[in-house]
Amino acid sequence: MGTDTVREQAADEAAERRREQRGWYVYDWACSVYSTSVLTVFLGPYLTSVAKAAADADGFVHPLGIPLRAGSFFAYCVSASVILSIFVMPLAGAAADRTGRKKPLLAVAAYLGAAATAGMFFLDGDRYLLGGLLLIVANASLAVSMVLYNSYLPQIAPPEERDAVSSRGWAFGYAAGSLVLVANLILYTAHDTFGVSETTAVRICLASAGIWWGAFTLVPLKRLRDRRRTSSSGTSTHGWRQLAATVRDLRRQPLTLAFLLAYLVYNDGIQTVISQASVYGSEELGLDQSTLIVAVLLVQLLAVAGALGMGRLARTYGAKRTILGSLVAWTVTLGAGYFLPAGAPVWFFVLAVGIGLVLGGSQALSRSLFSHLVPPGKEAEYFSAYEMSDRGMSWLGPLLFGLTYQLTGSYRDAIISLVAFFVVGFVLLARVPVRQAVRDAGNPIPDRI
Repeated sequence: MGTDTVREQAADEAAERRREQRGWYVYDWACSVYSTSVLTVFLGPYLTSVAKAAADADGFVHPLGIPLRAGSFFAYCVSASVILSIFVMPLAGAAADRTGRKKPLLAVAAYLGAAATAGMFFLDGDRYLLGGLLLIVANASLAVSMVLYNSYLPQIAPPEERDAVSSRGWAFGYAAGSLVLVANLILYTAHDTFGVSETTAVRICLASAGIWWGAFTLVPLKRLRDRRRTSSSGTSTHGWRQLAATVRDLRRQPLTLAFLLAYLVYNDGIQTVISQASVYGSEELGLDQSTLIVAVLLVQLLAVAGALGMGRLARTYGAKRTILGSLVAWTVTLGAGYFLPAGAPVWFFVLAVGIGLVLGGSQALSRSLFSHLVPPGKEAEYFSAYEMSDRGMSWLGPLLFGLTYQLTGSYRDAIISLVAFFVVGFVLLARVPVRQAVRDAGNPIPDRI
C-alpha cells in the first residue's frame, strides 16, 4: 500500500471521527435542556408548590400513606429516580457491550425521557403524584441514556483529544441550556402578553424541554456509528450478571475503582446542588422565579467558558490537578451560600458566578479522565459503572438534603451539609495515582493527566 493511500485513509478516518464527534456533541445539546430548565430551574419550586397545595393542615403529603413534608417531596423524588437508575443502567450497559447496538438503546432511553418531560405540561392543581412519577421516569431515562452516550467517548476520540472533546460536549450542553433559558425567561416574565397564566407558562417551559430533547436527539442517532459485536445472546438476562462481572473486574483495577469512589462522593454534591439550588433560592431566600432563571442563565453562560477554560488548564496542569482545584472552589462557594441574606438577588448572582465557573469543567474533566482508566473493549460496561457514580449513586445528597429539611425545617442547614461531599471527595481523589491507573488499564499515558 502506497504512502499516498495510507495518508488518504488516515484523512478519511479523521474526517469520519470529526463527523461522529460533532454528532456526539449534539446529544449534550439535546438533553442538557432538561437538566437546566426542568431539574435546575422550574420543576423544584413548581412541584413543591403543587405538593403544598395537596398538603394537609400540618404541611405534609402522604404518598403511599407515608407522611412527608411537602417541601421535601421534590428531593425525595430525585433520590427515588436515582435508585431506579441503579436497577436499569446495568442492563443497558451489558446489552450495549454484548451486541454493540448502542444507538437503538440510546433512542429508547432518550425518547422515553423526552416523552415524560413533555407530559409535565399536565402537571397542575394538586397532582403532585403525577409530577413525582414523571420526574422519576425522566431522570432515570436520562441516566440510562448518558451511560450509552458517554461510552462512545473512547471510540470517537483518541487519548490526546478526550479532554477537549469532553469539554466541548459539556459546552454544547450549557450553550443549549442558556439559549432555551432565555426563551423561558421571555415567556415567563411576559406571560400576560402571550395570553397565558403564570402556571401555564411554567408548564409550557417544562414540556418544551421534552420536545427539544426529542428533536435534537435525531442528530446523534444519525451520525454515531455502532461497533457491532459478534455475539448478542443473553443480553436482557445477563445485565446483573454483567454488572457483577464488571465489579469483579474493577476489583482487578483498584486504582480505577478508587477514582470511581472519589467521583461518587464529590459528584453527589454537584448533582444535589444542581437539583436543589432553585428550591433553596425560592423557599429559603425568598427569590422570585425570574431571579432564579437569570441566576441559572448566568451559570449556563459561565459554565461554557468554564468547561473550555478548565479544558485548557488541564492541558497545562493535568486533569487531576484541575479537578482538585475545582473541588476547593466548590467548597468555598457552597460554604458562602449558607450565609446568603434572604431577599438579596445580587448575592445569589455572585454565588451563581462561582458555581458556573467550576460546574462544567469539573464534570467534563472527570468524564475524560475516567475514559483513560477504562480497559479497551469494556467501554459501555465501565461507563455503566461510571454513570452509576455520576447519576445512579447520586441519591445520598438529595436524601440528606430532604431529611435535613424534614428534621430542621431549614434549607440553610440542608445546603451546608453538602460541603462534606466536596471535602471527602478531594481527599479521596488526591490519593489516586492516575498515571499508574492509566498504565494498569492498558492504555497509553498522555503527556498531561
